[in-house]
Amino acid sequence: MRKNYSNTEEIKKYSNMACANNKIEQELYTKYEVKRGLRDISGKGVLAGLTEISEIVSYIIEDMEMIPCDGKLYYRGYNIEDIVNEFTDKTVFGFEEVTYLLLYGELPDETEYKRFVEILGDMRKLPYTFVRNGIMNLPGKDMMNMLSRGILGLYVYDDNADDISVENVVRQSMELISKIPVLMCYCYQAYNHMYNNKSLVIHEPDPLKSTSENILMLLRADGKYTPLEAKILDLILMLHAEHGGGNNSSFTTHVVTSSATDTYSSVSASLGSLKGPRHGGANIKVTEMMENIKENVPDYKDADKIKDYIIKILDKEAFDKSGLVYGVGHAVYSISDPRAVILKKFAKKLAEEKKMEDEFYFYELVEKKSIEAIMEKRKIYKGVCINIDFYSGFVYKLLDIPEELFTPLFATARISGWCAHRIEEIVNAGKIIRPAYKSVSKRKEYKSMKDR
Repeated sequence: MRKNYSNTEEIKKYSNMACANNKIEQELYTKYEVKRGLRDISGKGVLAGLTEISEIVSYIIEDMEMIPCDGKLYYRGYNIEDIVNEFTDKTVFGFEEVTYLLLYGELPDETEYKRFVEILGDMRKLPYTFVRNGIMNLPGKDMMNMLSRGILGLYVYDDNADDISVENVVRQSMELISKIPVLMCYCYQAYNHMYNNKSLVIHEPDPLKSTSENILMLLRADGKYTPLEAKILDLILMLHAEHGGGNNSSFTTHVVTSSATDTYSSVSASLGSLKGPRHGGANIKVTEMMENIKENVPDYKDADKIKDYIIKILDKEAFDKSGLVYGVGHAVYSISDPRAVILKKFAKKLAEEKKMEDEFYFYELVEKKSIEAIMEKRKIYKGVCINIDFYSGFVYKLLDIPEELFTPLFATARISGWCAHRIEEIVNAGKIIRPAYKSVSKRKEYKSMKDR
């Protein structure tokens, strides 16, 4: 029988050694002017590349001074607010148009849009043997790891998996964008059946339905959903689809693609990045944090008590002791995250339909008091605002989407941006991305084992 080494004295010893011998003094980062996280002290990112795919605007330059402004997000030069406004009042869905725009750099006309949607619909179905052997017979507890394994598994079914010509990568991108929603839903159904003893319900994807409609249909036993539910999920997919080349997972796409690896490996690497609670996994932490606040503040309409508890979170005395208020603050935005502004409006509308207004107002109160507490407790060089993660988990909850799928849904949307960045990196192929790290280790004389 295989021995379990978790929490053994040997592992504790190795852990202590690893911590002691990897600790770098904080003053050295200042001494050598290291831009930790590739950002300077004001929060401005180090320019590591160029992109035409999207742009984030968080400040204006006036008299040679950076002045924070309301956040703006542009997809290929188009304001995301204009794109959203176009689709929220119509019966067509926006995620597919946004995907077309990100991948190919142009807005489709009606004929191009319909044909693109038709191709995605044709590509949705997963190979039967893959569903049986790769998902149903190998369920796992972590959906992001299941997605990553599934993506790498689809490599086997691609006759040209290692061809990194633009033509082939475009085809692979469309295949993965269409299949990931189905893969995500099937992975969850297999998990729910195996670990929660729930009935196994597997629907076939409908090639005539949109991505958001398919997700809701595949997740629900009766396959039913309301038009507002489908529309709001479509909105979230649109808002999550892309966010500049500098975010952690998109930068991962550029880094991994620059090594000339295959599309499946590139997407899998980006999935690993997005899984982290400091990136895509933050929406789960937001919902956990909100429940924790409720448990510790009996009257969760008491603004002062809520603020006091948030201060405890900031002081690492409450919740997960990380000192982070999840969903509040962003590396780039200061006054507002345009995605959060848009989503908040629709979250309120959905909360009203679901008779969950009190829950919405609780989120709104925590938002207000968190910003106040952070501005008082932390030395902020720019403003602080909520980000899209703050309300996305709440909306997923209203849509009866299980918590295990909060981050996979983010990935389902963001793969459009990843694939666009992968294509851009290939088209502009230059050098492998390899930033510099300065060694601060002292020189040592090697000793033979008997003399140590």
